Amino acid sequence: MAQGSGSGFGRRSLLQGAAAGSVALALPTLSCAAPAQARSGRPGADWGVQVGDVTTSSGLVWVRSDRPARMVVQTAATESFRHARSWHGPVIGPDTDFTGVTSLHGLPSGEQIHYRVLLADPDDPRRTGEPVAGTFRTAPTGRRADLRFHWSGDLAGQGWGINPDRGGYRIYEDMRRRNPDFFLCSGDNIYADNPIPERVTLPDGRIWRNVTTEEKSKVAETLAEFRGAFRYNLLDDNLRRFNAQVPTITQWDDHEVHNNWYPGQLLDDDRYTEKDTDVLSARSLRAFSEYFPIRTLRPDRGGRVYRVVHHGPLLDVFVLDMRRYRNANSPGRQTDDPQGILGAEQLRWLKRELSRSHAVWKVIASDMPLGLVVPDGKTNFEAVAQGDPGAPLGRELQLAELLRHIKHDRVTGTVWLTTDVHYTSAQHYAPERAAFKDFEPFWEFVSGPLNAGGFQALKLDGTFGPEQPFIKAPDRANTSPAESPQYFGEVDIDGGSGELTVRLRQEGGQVLFSKVLQPGRVGQ
Repeated sequence: MAQGSGSGFGRRSLLQGAAAGSVALALPTLSCAAPAQARSGRPGADWGVQVGDVTTSSGLVWVRSDRPARMVVQTAATESFRHARSWHGPVIGPDTDFTGVTSLHGLPSGEQIHYRVLLADPDDPRRTGEPVAGTFRTAPTGRRADLRFHWSGDLAGQGWGINPDRGGYRIYEDMRRRNPDFFLCSGDNIYADNPIPERVTLPDGRIWRNVTTEEKSKVAETLAEFRGAFRYNLLDDNLRRFNAQVPTITQWDDHEVHNNWYPGQLLDDDRYTEKDTDVLSARSLRAFSEYFPIRTLRPDRGGRVYRVVHHGPLLDVFVLDMRRYRNANSPGRQTDDPQGILGAEQLRWLKRELSRSHAVWKVIASDMPLGLVVPDGKTNFEAVAQGDPGAPLGRELQLAELLRHIKHDRVTGTVWLTTDVHYTSAQHYAPERAAFKDFEPFWEFVSGPLNAGGFQALKLDGTFGPEQPFIKAPDRANTSPAESPQYFGEVDIDGGSGELTVRLRQEGGQVLFSKVLQPGRVGQ
């Protein structure tokens, strides 16, 4: 893929060098649930580095230390780090599980940024650990540079964890080799409600082996257990290598807390001593904010997940939170539902920011699908659709209001991306097929899981007129990653024509479905 002026050879060769450096990281000690503060020596960062919410001039660099340390970031135009610029970050310690984030600003647009993180003894800044290096590319300010990103979700679900016999989370290596500008993780970064056993017997008698940890031996209830669940994934060298090369835009969904949770819910689950999801979600959100670099989760930015990440003139990414502001799961037949799945305030924010956006493409990162009927028990529903193909009811009322706004305010270039259902598909929505007709056609693409059980396809709800030109799903529930392919989606935006191409890929990189969309249109 062409990367615009000045990006070709330098970007690929330097990324390979950065990746090689990250491969050398030792696997973090499995018994190290928390850093040993009394350990001798210099601070170490065996959990790798990552960068989040990159824009044309800024980004957030994350690290985790093995003891209290001062975080220092150095940036440069080349991996030799000549003329490096230093950024003095926080002193990190037990209050953040020894994680820290340093904000970079005033960076050159459309350029490869090389960085390395140094951890220094807080009492003796001359005592520093080995630097940990990474790289990322800032978004361009001009429209001529091509853009590529990936999306997926659902990691270590249903007890399918890091399997050393398969090479761990190898889908991350598939994505890294395709060299995206960033990765959008659409939720279920962990499965706090799914312990990771040492082994699972597959239907054909084969044994699935997992890397295990103490925190992942039970459901997460305490802050320490939630932190351990997020830390578990960083034991995988594919993921750490990916993080050192590819910046992320991260959102959350239900399994960061508990399957299908909603605010105010009291769990009917004998595995839990703490059954109040408000308590559990607060602990999870704190750990989530410690383990991912997300600008709006800082206390001075409102402590929220939903946000818009501006990635230059070609793309704005609208990251939704369909979990923290929803009403209770129900049969979804209300004729008036102002809270819905987004909450009134988030809906107002989304309408306002979509109308303000001047980007060619507005990707709406939804942690749940729109027209797929996702059940929660025998009578309730978990997502937007509830199986009634007639006029909008329940949470569908909010979606109808949003789609009406997009049409009447002439918001161009909207595309919906999601995960959640553990298979991959493409849905096209059109008013001529719908019960609700006051909207323009649009596409929704589903991809995932990254490393979790595969599940059967769900029914479509006809309220917004979906049809499904492509679907690939297993024929039984909870097929392991050894039996059913794992999936990721790829989006390419051509800097010359502005065309947006979506490709649904499976583990190994094979293209299953592709669709080209034209810029400048309200509907597609």
